[in-house]
Amino acid sequence: MSNVTMDTIVSLCKRRGFIFPSSEIYGGLGSTWDYGPLGVELKRNVKQAWWNSVVHHRDDMEGLDAAILMHPATWKASGHTDGFTDALVDCKACKKRFRVDHLPGSGDLRKCPDCQAEIDLIKNPPRLFNLMLKTFLGPIEDESAITYLRPETAQGIFVNFQNVVNSRHRKLPFGIAQIGKSFRNEITPGNFTFRTREFEQMEIEYFVNPDNASEAYKQWVEQRFAWYQEYGIKKEKLQLRIHADDELAHYASGCTDIEYEFPFGWSELEGIANRGNFDLSQHAKQSGKDLQYFDQAANLKYLPHVIEPSGGVDRATLAFLVDAYREEAVKGATRVVLGLHKELCPFQIAVLPLLKKNPQIVEMAKKIISGLKKNYVVKYDDTASIGKLYRRQDEIGTLYCLTVDVQSTEDNMITIRDRDTMLQERISLDQLDKYLQEKLG
Repeated sequence: MSNVTMDTIVSLCKRRGFIFPSSEIYGGLGSTWDYGPLGVELKRNVKQAWWNSVVHHRDDMEGLDAAILMHPATWKASGHTDGFTDALVDCKACKKRFRVDHLPGSGDLRKCPDCQAEIDLIKNPPRLFNLMLKTFLGPIEDESAITYLRPETAQGIFVNFQNVVNSRHRKLPFGIAQIGKSFRNEITPGNFTFRTREFEQMEIEYFVNPDNASEAYKQWVEQRFAWYQEYGIKKEKLQLRIHADDELAHYASGCTDIEYEFPFGWSELEGIANRGNFDLSQHAKQSGKDLQYFDQAANLKYLPHVIEPSGGVDRATLAFLVDAYREEAVKGATRVVLGLHKELCPFQIAVLPLLKKNPQIVEMAKKIISGLKKNYVVKYDDTASIGKLYRRQDEIGTLYCLTVDVQSTEDNMITIRDRDTMLQERISLDQLDKYLQEKLG
């Protein structure tokens, strides 16, 4: 099945425990989602795959986990306090509010996306709306206590630039990576987990000599584009979109989006930007601290330029889910399969007793699980017939099903079934570790 719909994915996520609507028993809260038992495993695996790729497998990277709450001056320096806004307009007919850049048409006369009424931007001028979510620190809720839930993780990296240089004795080029929650008071969230007010980012700030920024920018675009393919996303479902000059932030000399073809169209997974030295210069000015880097080889100080690959954890997780989903006709029935990469699937192995009321079979299955848990994510399931259990494990992406039957208790052999080929083979238990090491690494 090539034309999977978002309704299909949403249904799978709810039915199998990947993602639930948040606060569902109270009617839910708009565009907020809870990751269930399988979703939290998949999302954790996506983050670990990213961290391994950009931190553990490189010699020029450090990790960071900055606080969500930061000094308000941070957001003044970065421009978020004054400029992190959307232009919004109300439809007088249906009373709904929209971003101006989402209204069909051009010029001063637009159409309401919902009721198709005419919106006159002269008579009904847009108002600027800041996207940051406010809160208060301390017992008194006044202007002096206002702080913000961070709208991005990047600024936590910039304000710690000198801390990392000094504590880790880093030389350029090097980067700082961070995974963490961010918050934006989006007016038009939607498309399931693609656009939400609470989301998680995987972000890098890579600091370079200004003379080397263009080459570093090109390398990061290539590396990040390859990463999604390495973990299973089909190349034909990915594309690079280079921002036009009028789309770029005033401080950026280049930006490229990695886009995926979701059921609702091509949309951004990650952006890689050549940001210049804007952020460090703004924080140096606001804080009064010298954030320059001393280049010993050149015997001079300067503000590094920054390459920023910034992706969404939730968007990447959704893309991996959509891309892995397929339906196959098997003996007149439909088999649903999540063909997730072996490092992303929630469970690698399921151990299934053929007869759950046979104490010898159950004991043997439990003993197998106990041995495998040291190296793999393994689950036991005896809640249905073996055929239904296979289909259930296919649908959640489990790579291998190990079936224990009556004969197993006699000859110490089990049946291993492969998710993708459905081929089954009998192997001796003393060969199981070797078999799985060859398959799973």
